[in-house]
Amino acid sequence: MPDPTGIAAAAKVAVNGPEKSTNSEAAVLAEARSRLQMAVSAFSESREDEIDDLRFYAGSPDNQWQWPADVLATRGAVQGQSINARPCLTINKLPQHVHQVTNEQRQNRPGIKVIPANDEAEEGMAEVYNGVIRHIEYISDADVAYDTACENQVTFGEGYVRLLTEYCDETSFDQDIKIGRIRNSFSVYMDPLMQDPTGADARWCFITEDLTKQEYERLYPEAAPISTLMSLGVGDQSIQQWINEDTVRIAEYFYYDVTKKTLNLYPGNVTAFEGTPPDRMLRQRFGKPLRARESEFKKVKWLKINGYQVLEESEWPGKWIPVVRVVGNEFEVDGRIYISGLVRNAKDPQRMYNYWVSQEAEMLALAPKAPFIGYGGQFEGYETQWKTANTNNWPYLEVNPDVTDGQGNVLPLPQRAQPPMASSGLLQAKAGAADDIKSATGQYNASLGMTSNERSGKAILARQKEADTGTYHYVDNLARAIRHVGRQLVDLIPKIYDTERIARIIGEDGESSTVKFNPMQPEAVKEIRDQNGGVVEKIYNPGVGKYDVRVITGPGYATKRQEALESMAQLLQGNPQLWSAAGDLFVKNMDWPGAQELAKRLAKTIDPKLMSDDQDPALAAANQQMQAMGQEMEQMHQMLMNVQNSMEAKDIQIKSFKAEVDAYNAETNRIKATMAGWTPEQIQDIVMGTIHAAMDTGDLIGNMPSRTALPMAEEMPGQPEEPEMGQPEPPESMEGMPQ
Repeated sequence: MPDPTGIAAAAKVAVNGPEKSTNSEAAVLAEARSRLQMAVSAFSESREDEIDDLRFYAGSPDNQWQWPADVLATRGAVQGQSINARPCLTINKLPQHVHQVTNEQRQNRPGIKVIPANDEAEEGMAEVYNGVIRHIEYISDADVAYDTACENQVTFGEGYVRLLTEYCDETSFDQDIKIGRIRNSFSVYMDPLMQDPTGADARWCFITEDLTKQEYERLYPEAAPISTLMSLGVGDQSIQQWINEDTVRIAEYFYYDVTKKTLNLYPGNVTAFEGTPPDRMLRQRFGKPLRARESEFKKVKWLKINGYQVLEESEWPGKWIPVVRVVGNEFEVDGRIYISGLVRNAKDPQRMYNYWVSQEAEMLALAPKAPFIGYGGQFEGYETQWKTANTNNWPYLEVNPDVTDGQGNVLPLPQRAQPPMASSGLLQAKAGAADDIKSATGQYNASLGMTSNERSGKAILARQKEADTGTYHYVDNLARAIRHVGRQLVDLIPKIYDTERIARIIGEDGESSTVKFNPMQPEAVKEIRDQNGGVVEKIYNPGVGKYDVRVITGPGYATKRQEALESMAQLLQGNPQLWSAAGDLFVKNMDWPGAQELAKRLAKTIDPKLMSDDQDPALAAANQQMQAMGQEMEQMHQMLMNVQNSMEAKDIQIKSFKAEVDAYNAETNRIKATMAGWTPEQIQDIVMGTIHAAMDTGDLIGNMPSRTALPMAEEMPGQPEEPEMGQPEPPESMEGMPQ
């Protein structure tokens, strides 16, 4: 038989416990109720004290929350009569001490800074991450979420920030990430077994909300009727946390759905999960894996439940539960967790201060007015004026002048008695209570703006730093929480910005611009250049590379801008010539109407070489043209060098040939002189021998007969002279060359 109301299923769970299957909705709901009960039990004692801290911090003369109820009962009116009533003043000094910490945080907000964490990550993509995160913080009013969490953290010890996703508009499927405020920290129940102060390792978390029954039925008309849900809780005490007479409590429930897979390792440091196609291929190739281990995969599930029914459900895209904890002071004593803030240890000094102030007021207010003292008979006839002298402002008071001391001497005029004064011990006790408040909060006169013995600015800053050191752990814990927010945003951005889109980013100076995302491109940053090589567009893929987050705590951009202006003013005063190089930057940091326009005009007077940008397309084209011209000049220089080398080689060849010719002529003349008186037969024999030797060796000059080779030439006078031999012809390669 069908069970449309779920009563039978709920009864089965109540009797037999939750089902073993983790996929069963009833088992998930039963586990949720059990976890909520565990969180309530773990934090109940500490949260009672935290609520009392919050009430004490919000105490005022109207609510008298800083006075214990038993003390008020003894000092107030009895049966409508205020005869025995005593003053119960509330001079609340604690907000000043709390705001000293929280307002310091507002002036020096922790800022998220994304940095590359591996080789694939790029600095340009990290800057885009920073711009996207600033945009998310801007559209979310994240400063309100951070300030609320910090206020709760400092006041009673714990604050929370959450992350959300919303559609950009009604007609779009694109989503934006938002940072949400959690005003009531007591509506959050986190895993009490977590160790990380930000809750990064929490396994589950609840955010509860109470709705009226009418609102509940309007939002979830298909849910089971309220009466049915109430009947489901019979015999199960845990349902009391969810439904009472007038309201229905619903809760957002985040938890991890964990699945385990076996990871195998193969030769070459190649890994694959058991049973997947890559694993089967690797097994066929290598056989049995070298190593294997269990690997856990976590998915964050989100449910909206009323205790015994799932109203909504989805899967959160991030890998962490999107609730971040900001903790103040945290202690674990005897297995129980205790959390406190700045107010906890200052409560008794504040009570003492209220008591001593009330005691002082009581002494001064209830003490009788100082009376006038005079002699009998001096007031006769003027009794009315003297009786009302302490309540009315009479222009003058008269006495009887004829009252004497019996010897005819007129008695002196009446005099007022000494008025009552507060006890010095009471004043010292009140001052001591005020000092005890400072000691309990770690803040003293210098940090509270009071004058002290310090006179130099350095000494005052040193005293203020002492107070900042005493409360710095609150600021540091907030910075840790914001760092975890940044890590979650870096994890979420590639998953939410998963389509091609134009995203808005905000710079550190508050100026907004847009970037283009393309999750399909393989590189983190892709530059599109024009024909001249200039960058005309950059496209980013936030899913490439690994990035980490660090937090920068310090003055905001406006404060840095003012400090930069002061530093530049000092620099320009000492170096006036810098006006021609950086005057526009100095004026740009000024905050008065027309400063930006004047800065633009000054920029036009600066040398363009100083204003040029390496990414300027025109400059890139000019650089490319200059490089081409340089290459052409190098080629021309090489050609000239080749021509010069060729001319030098020809000149050497000409000189060598000329030397050979001169040597040939000289040898010819010598032979002619020697052969004078030789017979024709002798000449013929010598010439034929020389020709044969030249043909054998290829050296004509070297084989000519020398003077020593012809000893008989000088002994043969009277021989007829042979006709003069002509010069040899130049080689063909020398034709046309200059002589």
